[in-house]
Amino acid sequence: MSVFNRVKVFLDKNKISYEYKEHRAVRTSEEAALARGEDIRIGAKALLLKADDKFVLVVLSAAKKINSKVLKRILSVKKLRFATFDEVKEKTGCDPGGVPPFANILGIDLLVDKSVVENEYMAFNAGERTKSLKIKTQDYLKLLKPRIEAFSV
Repeated sequence: MSVFNRVKVFLDKNKISYEYKEHRAVRTSEEAALARGEDIRIGAKALLLKADDKFVLVVLSAAKKINSKVLKRILSVKKLRFATFDEVKEKTGCDPGGVPPFANILGIDLLVDKSVVENEYMAFNAGERTKSLKIKTQDYLKLLKPRIEAFSV
């Protein structure tokens, strides 16, 4: 089953309502916000990072950037880098830019930045760069119960 379908099944099973949009393929958060017709701040950017020898999915507002010094301290690691294209594909089944913020269905640890919590809604690419979903942030937090920290600038 595709990652997109796994996300939809997970949301449907948990009776979470969502808006679905199909759009042109996007690579950046700015392109995604334009394609969705949404404010960039509600975009939930899901980034796969390699923290020492372990992968972690970090989710932050698409309007923000990672403060790697702070994130290293939060994760208690010495080395932190973005996963390569091949690592993203292998670990998530998605191309970079298509990874959804659902680490639970991907079997990866999750860390969410406080910038996500500041918005009523979150919109994200759902496994593909051409498919987006928008849900209430509180529904996401209630379902995934993520660790929330402040690591963006």
